[in-house]
Amino acid sequence: MEALMTYLAGLGSFLLYFAISIVLLFVFKVVYAWVTPHDEWKLVKEEKNVAAAIGFAGAMIGFSLALGSAASNSVAIIDFIAWGVIAIIAQSLAFLLLRFTFLPQIAERINNNEVAAGTMLAAMSVSVGLLNAACMTW
Repeated sequence: MEALMTYLAGLGSFLLYFAISIVLLFVFKVVYAWVTPHDEWKLVKEEKNVAAAIGFAGAMIGFSLALGSAASNSVAIIDFIAWGVIAIIAQSLAFLLLRFTFLPQIAERINNNEVAAGTMLAAMSVSVGLLNAACMTW
């Protein structure tokens, strides 16, 4: 029984970090929807827009990669939350960078269900998430 208790000693920390991660993922979804000029949820749920689904999935994966690194490298909850917020900012800036430099019509193209545009958005989001995650080591 003592061995089992030793194995479960970190369960409280796991639950706290996991709960905060879910909250941060929800906050990311809200911030990302605010930053993008198109409504991903409406496009995906009501219009079955594949380009929007691909782009938004990439954004969530990219953010989760960075958030996972923040959880692994943080030394305290406040540290984790701070780096989670930084990850939200980085992912939002990645979309804005793509929109205002490389693909100025990205929102219109996603609205038109152009899968190539959604794929490029996903690739940019995952790439930024990976770089963000790698930079969150200290």
